[in-house]
Amino acid sequence: MKLDGVNKGILFLLQQDSRRMTTREMADRVGVSASTVQNRIEKMEDEGIIQGYYPKIDYEKAGLQLHIVFICHVPHPDREALAENAQNVSGVVTVQEVLDGRENLQIEAVGTNTDDIARVSDELSDLGLTVVNSNVLTNSHVQPFDHFGKQIVDDPRDDESN
Repeated sequence: MKLDGVNKGILFLLQQDSRRMTTREMADRVGVSASTVQNRIEKMEDEGIIQGYYPKIDYEKAGLQLHIVFICHVPHPDREALAENAQNVSGVVTVQEVLDGRENLQIEAVGTNTDDIARVSDELSDLGLTVVNSNVLTNSHVQPFDHFGKQIVDDPRDDESN
């Protein structure tokens, strides 16, 4: 599916706040009707461009004060299967496959204490992953990909500054 400016604007706005922004608000920002926005969203979902809507969770406030990224090595032919298996380890929240290099799997996990994190590490090793390194995360900053319609969207803040 080729994305036009309207689709890109919708994607940009969904990345900003998919939970609170209505199709009417998106329509006003990209210059089409609310029904057009709804139809475009449904088509992008059907095409697999939009794969879900996920909350951004502050794990520390949720009682999971340890947020770790495990940098792992897995044999290339087994990477996809091991990545899928790693998702089943309790505490794992994200698994990312890296295209090349020795460190070809990154696994984000959360826990309440060092015993939780040690258990996750042990379970990953039991699956056949080699944990090369681990890093404690303190903050995560996410923003919409600006290629998706930032220039298309009419920013109401622009009107306020004039």
